Parts: sequence; C-alpha cells; structure tokens
Amino acid sequence: MRIRLGCEMRYAFPYPVPMVVMLNVHPTRADALETPDTLRTEPPVPVETYRDGFGNLCGRLTAPAGNFTIGTDAVIRDDGARDAAHREAEQHTIEALPADTIVFLLPSRYCESDLLADEAWRLFGDVAPGWDRVQAVCDFVHHHIAFGYEFAHRDRTALDAYAGGRGVCRDFTHLAVALCRALNVPTRYCTGYISFIGEPEPHPAGDFAAWMEVYLGGRWHVFDPRNNAPRIGRVMVAYGRDAADVPLTHTFGPNPLVGFRVWADEIDHSDGSDAAMPPEEPLPPQSMATRTG
Repeated sequence: MRIRLGCEMRYAFPYPVPMVVMLNVHPTRADALETPDTLRTEPPVPVETYRDGFGNLCGRLTAPAGNFTIGTDAVIRDDGARDAAHREAEQHTIEALPADTIVFLLPSRYCESDLLADEAWRLFGDVAPGWDRVQAVCDFVHHHIAFGYEFAHRDRTALDAYAGGRGVCRDFTHLAVALCRALNVPTRYCTGYISFIGEPEPHPAGDFAAWMEVYLGGRWHVFDPRNNAPRIGRVMVAYGRDAADVPLTHTFGPNPLVGFRVWADEIDHSDGSDAAMPPEEPLPPQSMATRTG
C-alpha cells in the first residue's frame, strides 16, 4: 500500500519569529518513504535539522514577517495491516525494565501519574497485569471522556481530563498514559498521522492525532484510547513524555495560524495517477501547535 501524507500550515507573522517544528515522519519509518519528506516553506528560508533527546527529527528556522507557509508532502509505503494486538505480552517488573524505558514511568507536565496512582490501582488493580490491564485502561478512558473539538484546551492535564470527562485526542492519551504509568507500565505519548483507510464511508480525510505506546514483552506496542480500535496507515512523527515534548510547531513569539491542511490517504491507482492534495479545509478549533514568549 502507498499512502500520500503531508500537511500545510499558513501563518501571518507580525515580525520574524524563530520556530522549531516536528513535521517529518519519525526516523524509524524514514526507510519507507519513497522520497524524503523535506520541509518546504514559502517564502524559502534555511532550515536546520537535528534530533532531540528522544530521537525525533526537528527543524529549526526563523519565519519572516508577513505570510508564511510551511509543510511537507510525501508518499510512504505501508503493509496495510491494522495495529497489531499481542495479548500474550507480559508486563515487566520494574527491576527488569531497560534503563531507557524508566523515563516513561515518571510523572510529566500533562501526565500526573503520581496524583492518579490511587485511582489507577482502585480501578485496575484487580485486572491481570500486561496487555489486558492496558486495554482495560483504554476502554475506561474511551468511555469516560466525551470527545469534541470544542472541548480543546491547551492547558488541560490528565487529572483535569479525568475530573472533567471531556476533551480531544491528546486528553484521551494523556489520561491513559498517566494511568498506565501509575500502574508501572512504561508509556510514551505519540503524535503523527492517522488515516481512515478501511473505515466505513463516509469518513473524514486523514489527520494528525495522538496515541500512545506501552512497553510490554520486550517491545513497544500501539494503543489508541481515543479511537480504541486498530487502524490502518498509522504513521508516527514523534514521541515523548507528553504533548509538551512533541508539539508540531513551537513558536518563540506569536502563533497566528490562519490556515491548516492535513492529508493521509491511500493513493488511488484506478486512473493511473497519484492522489492529489485535498481541497482547502477550515482551520480546526485548535491545532497541535504551541507558542512561548
């Protein structure tokens, strides 16, 4: 299967603003790209690339004053399989965990696993450790939080989502991450492309989304508390402790986003040509972008 994926973000900056962006496919999937998903800007500006502490690919640039567009467009090969389930995957004892997983047991800005520990053990302490316990967490979060773009709030934490019972995909993921960490399961927050390939029509175009990976049975496994079902064509861009580690764009100044498009669609070979980019979409209620300063 071949999937065309990419994004376009349009800004109107009042003055030059430094940016760090995470818009490239994660290095672990880079070999599946038919051509590099090079960052493109209009007007063109120099982009310095580097790896952050988690190995994510980052782009560093300064956006000029005025209209500015940044994005990517690429084709990636995918096996077409849905997210795998491995119910036999066992939970490790803490002393048996690899050292590089320990950071994903700790509380973080949006995932207060320490404050949710009592609730986590009250809710899931009787569930067998391992895959079934993680799935129980996802089932709970999926039904506990009401989804709605109008509920988006950049400062909502896992504890807030648990108390308020509403949010967007990042809130589902933050709460599930925090509960799993409280249960001593290393869990990392992921962001990337999620497609609707294989889903019943009608459905929206592909989009950016948040999900999580847990460390069981000696490897990382995908869980998606928002959709709570295996998907085809999931492509990771970055992972970290929570959303603070992996914003799609981080601006050191104002963040005047005026246009936003994302696509992640299977290429249609019926007419012998590649799929075209989707038409212009309205700006979503909240992009997965942050600013400081």
